[in-house]
Amino acid sequence: MSDQTETRFGFVNYAETWNGRLAMIGILIGLSTELLTGQGILVQIGLG
Repeated sequence: MSDQTETRFGFVNYAETWNGRLAMIGILIGLSTELLTGQGILVQIGLG
């Protein structure tokens, strides 16, 4: 199967790669705001 006909939905390498990248960006943003505000992530979203 070539790259052009391969599906990009479901549990495929393309989707899993982007899922991992977006998760890393989310963790980085969460830790950055924690450092800047001095409050934990749970306090920021109202759970702590």
